[in-house]
Amino acid sequence: MFEFDAYRLELEHMVEDTKLLREALHIERALEEASELENRAQEPGFWDDIEKAQQVQQRISRLKERVARYDSIEGRREDLLILCELGAEAEDLSVATEVADGLKALRTDFENLRLETLFTGQYDRNNAILSLHAGAGGTEAQDWVEMLYRMYSRWAERKGFTVKVTDVLEGDEAGLKSATFLVQGENAYGNLRSEKGVHRLVRISPFDGSGRRHTSFASLEVMPELDDTIKIDIRSEDLRIDTYRSSGAGGQHINKTESAIRITHIPTGCVVTCQTERSQVQNKETAMNMLRSKLYALAMEAHLEKIEDLKGIQMEIAWGSQIRSYVFMPYTMVKDHRTGYETGDVQSVMDGDLDGFIQAFLSGMKAEK
Repeated sequence: MFEFDAYRLELEHMVEDTKLLREALHIERALEEASELENRAQEPGFWDDIEKAQQVQQRISRLKERVARYDSIEGRREDLLILCELGAEAEDLSVATEVADGLKALRTDFENLRLETLFTGQYDRNNAILSLHAGAGGTEAQDWVEMLYRMYSRWAERKGFTVKVTDVLEGDEAGLKSATFLVQGENAYGNLRSEKGVHRLVRISPFDGSGRRHTSFASLEVMPELDDTIKIDIRSEDLRIDTYRSSGAGGQHINKTESAIRITHIPTGCVVTCQTERSQVQNKETAMNMLRSKLYALAMEAHLEKIEDLKGIQMEIAWGSQIRSYVFMPYTMVKDHRTGYETGDVQSVMDGDLDGFIQAFLSGMKAEK
């Protein structure tokens, strides 16, 4: 039957693609590294440093997951090929439908795994620190920040990632003036670095009794969370550290003590805050880690070797350079202005369906190389 012939041909052509994917994912190297780390985990004293031991265990899990995902794709391809041959012999159209559905899912999973081979940046596999800030638009813009925070949280949930809020500044009437949060998971930064920039909203404002259409802006900063192998020289005399009473959610303890920390890097004017940990010491440690990541990312963007060479002017946000527009009225569309990728399903995007935009960005980067 024609259907089976077409499916069989595509599945056979995937043999070479899966071989190339295996090489790009460095499956053999991943197996060797996982084995070496498992042996290390059996050594005496391994758990003496709990934090490092947990990092090793997480690395083992990520390596095994990568191998398992590849093995699943190869195994399913072989199973579908056998099913295709059996269906052709029996001339059973119901089997053809089963093969078609399986092949569709296989294509999607294959493409998702293939895109992970594009995460070749030095910090692509790191966790990501995201900071949202309301721009022009007042209450409407602050509501937009809260909507974007929900969108990225939903995306993270879909990926099985963890979201940890470090700082929130609530809006005057509704929404959020700003929100900073950590997204923890393999390739979190590699995925989310494509989201950095200004996001534009067009809709009928629920805060306008006249029912007029409003345009609002919010900016998103995306930085890799750095581990302790990256040494950043930040001079204590360049810092101003302020304490204040936390204003966000967090229970009685967090709201009754001056545990929140604000650190200002005086030469650049760069400011980071943390208020969601239970103690001032924890908040200070988290804020310093954020500052290290922010200054390092800014220095790398400016191609500078020293943090001291950063100037305050580089902290300015250009509101007119939006990367993406979200239009709710008079039509529905979300369009990325860098790649041209767009969709009319605004609600799905706001519910965290961002993979199309991320994949278009990553694919475009590959084409440029």
